[in-house]
Amino acid sequence: MDHEIIIRYGEISLKSPYVRKYFESILLQNIKRALEIEKISSSIRTERGRIFLTTNETRKATEILSRIFGIVSLSTAVRTTSLMHDMSKTAQQLMLKNLTKEKSFAIRVTRVGTHLFSSQDVAVQIGHDIVSATHASVDLHKPDIELFIEIRDKNAFFFAEKIRGTGGLPSGTQGTLGALIDRPVSLLAAWYLLRRGCKMVLINLNKSNDQAISSFLKHWYIDAEIVEINQQTQLIQRISSTVLEKKCQAFVTGHSLSDNQNPLPFLMNLKKTMAIPLLSPLIAMTEEEIKHNCEIKGIPL
Repeated sequence: MDHEIIIRYGEISLKSPYVRKYFESILLQNIKRALEIEKISSSIRTERGRIFLTTNETRKATEILSRIFGIVSLSTAVRTTSLMHDMSKTAQQLMLKNLTKEKSFAIRVTRVGTHLFSSQDVAVQIGHDIVSATHASVDLHKPDIELFIEIRDKNAFFFAEKIRGTGGLPSGTQGTLGALIDRPVSLLAAWYLLRRGCKMVLINLNKSNDQAISSFLKHWYIDAEIVEINQQTQLIQRISSTVLEKKCQAFVTGHSLSDNQNPLPFLMNLKKTMAIPLLSPLIAMTEEEIKHNCEIKGIPL
């Protein structure tokens, strides 16, 4: 048995073959870069719709991968052959560790490729073998333990959970956006566009934001350009000229209608000076929603 991390992505698989290949290559680059930053040694191979990563630091690698844009979910898996005997043997070895006759279980099987058996055949046979070995009961609705088996051609992968990833598109696959960072919470607005694969130019208005920006970029393994604007005179004109100089295709702000000061006059004046879309993804969020999202995304308030 070999241990691997299965990395799944969603939207990328819906793209045309050329675009999908390009997006996959960017995602692989982002994964390798993040692991190199954290000094984690690994090997990576790909199949259609899946990326497989092998490392001796599985737990740490899983935590890192969950914060890489474009990854929908991942699982720490045990790999064996897709021969029924090998699959049954592996399943019993894994289930005997935690399964007793007082507990119930379920086998969830998916299959890709041509085989002499169906997914249902595998579930029935392996389920029967586990019952014989443990005397546990089968419960397909609310089992105590679930064992997932993903069969892909000559290999079969066994895992107990799917860890949720960040989703979205790989960072760097879309256009360049500018983001106004007047306070740390503005990084949340930038996050929503980073998740859509955008490159980002962060326009920082306050030196006090430096630590928050640095921590944010490190946490999400993002490489963004930072432009400092410390003088507040002619602020809107300075922002507009910077956006034009950096060839940004849209501009993002972290303003919300729940702010103590009404942001609409500033946004209207900003929009008048720009020939690109102005985006404010937090505009309708409440203070509680913003605070909650900042906490789970590691953004200091």
